[in-house]
Amino acid sequence: MGIFSSKNDTAENASAPAAVNPDLAALTGDYTIDPAHSTLGFVARHAMVTNVKGTFNDFTGTLRLDGSAPSASTASVDVRMDSIDTGSEDRDNHLRSADFFATEEFPEMTFRSTKAEALGGNDYRITGDLTIRGITRPVTIDLEFNGAAKDPFGNERVGFEGRAEILRSDWGLTWNAALETGGVLVSDRIKLNFDISAIRKA
Repeated sequence: MGIFSSKNDTAENASAPAAVNPDLAALTGDYTIDPAHSTLGFVARHAMVTNVKGTFNDFTGTLRLDGSAPSASTASVDVRMDSIDTGSEDRDNHLRSADFFATEEFPEMTFRSTKAEALGGNDYRITGDLTIRGITRPVTIDLEFNGAAKDPFGNERVGFEGRAEILRSDWGLTWNAALETGGVLVSDRIKLNFDISAIRKA
């Protein structure tokens, strides 16, 4: 049994109601992502030889975990695109420009889950609609559930790590520059990575 969805072991009991793990059922509730202890990051190949890493520093999100009907669990995230941070102000300003995210016209990136499933153990997969520059495309994120705990301040937390790969051109992000030695300056394939800590709402 998983937090997001359940699997039965045999075809014979495929239609039988899944038993609810009491520990998971206890996690049922609404959660708010804690941006101070969470990271939304990405990695792009630069000049065909190295990786550039970046993060978005301003975002909000909610989770709905349902331990009794795990497939009903959902996730929603809103990201302020001008909060992009790659460690270079010149590069960040270029990414905010019309060549890339056009943040003045499209200030937010959003994710809304549409499906969740368990892969076994602590591994899960969540599919949803990712909207960038007004273009919405599906994306699938592999997640690892890191557990639940109560912190010293009494907050009930759950934690997840996630990863996905996308082609930025699917969202109209096509700017590039050719290299004299062949290839291009910025890879089309982008790796996404997430470390999420969420606090249960009172």
